[in-house]
Amino acid sequence: MNPQPERVLVIGPSWIGDMVMAQSLFAGLRARRPQATIDVLAPASTARLTERMPQVDEAVTMNIGHGQFAWRRRRETARQLRARGYEQAIVLQRSAKAALVPWLAGIPLRTGYRGELRLGLINDVRTLDKSRYPLKAEHYALLGLAADGDALGEIDWPRLTVDGARQRELVAELGLDPERPVVGFAPGAAYGGAKAWPVRHYAGLAARLDAAGWACWIFGSDADREVANAMAAAAPKHGVNLAARTSLVDIVDLAALTTRFVGNDTGVMHLASAAAPSVIGLYGSTDPDYAPPLAATSQRLWRGMDCSPCRQRECPLGHHACLEDMPVADVFTACTDPGAAAIASLHRIAHYGAPRRPA
Repeated sequence: MNPQPERVLVIGPSWIGDMVMAQSLFAGLRARRPQATIDVLAPASTARLTERMPQVDEAVTMNIGHGQFAWRRRRETARQLRARGYEQAIVLQRSAKAALVPWLAGIPLRTGYRGELRLGLINDVRTLDKSRYPLKAEHYALLGLAADGDALGEIDWPRLTVDGARQRELVAELGLDPERPVVGFAPGAAYGGAKAWPVRHYAGLAARLDAAGWACWIFGSDADREVANAMAAAAPKHGVNLAARTSLVDIVDLAALTTRFVGNDTGVMHLASAAAPSVIGLYGSTDPDYAPPLAATSQRLWRGMDCSPCRQRECPLGHHACLEDMPVADVFTACTDPGAAAIASLHRIAHYGAPRRPA
């Protein structure tokens, strides 16, 4: 048997949630190849998350926007990578653009799934049995196996390292009160409105939690100010608007202090799932059986309409009923009485077990 490559470059995702789920691959590689160098090539926005992934040695940044070809930048990146002597590249995305840099860099073994126009760019083509491995985290982890067709076995779910010192600084700087029960929120939806529970529902939930004495920590970017402002106004006693006030790694540290974390099926919700003790994912246009929150405990709320999951950025039928009609009462009950039979929207899946804790 040929020895496994000991210098590996993973071509990482540009979406936050995907990079979090890729940690299952990094953990598997580290367990099977403890002496290997495992580096990740990714945009700066997601590369920084690897600081909280002890399995990764170094992140190499390449800032190319979604859909950009940027031939000159890819060629220059490949020239720099060639000198590092990688023996294997693992390409997580299925696009030809993602496979171009490791090919240009002359990395001899280039592993990935069959994708668009990639003949020759990928020379270690893997197949995927989605009926056997339904989870996206599993899809990434499979690429770390020695050969196509090897059984995956049990994997580690994503668990990001929490910086306790930075956590204490954030609590003081932002005036947070972690002594009362806390619900963290990720109400944004960068991919599109079809993933977003309505603003008025989030505000209604914040009002009910605030009245019940729960703190509401509302995370997001500049793009989420409308929903964050509405929620903070609805929770005048204990609501804290943190939109555009925290970095992604700050969210990791603060999510670890929450009692529950609620969010749409977006990157910040999956980021929180790798640190928060209990996460509630709200699903509409996407499939809760494909990318569920992989927290220590989790709940998935989904109405399961005939048109779901459409996977569209905006509702193609114009009614957005999959999330418009998800009651505030269901999400409130999930926060305060998790797993209660009264949660009509609760979606139960049992094809994956409790997450393993990294050693």
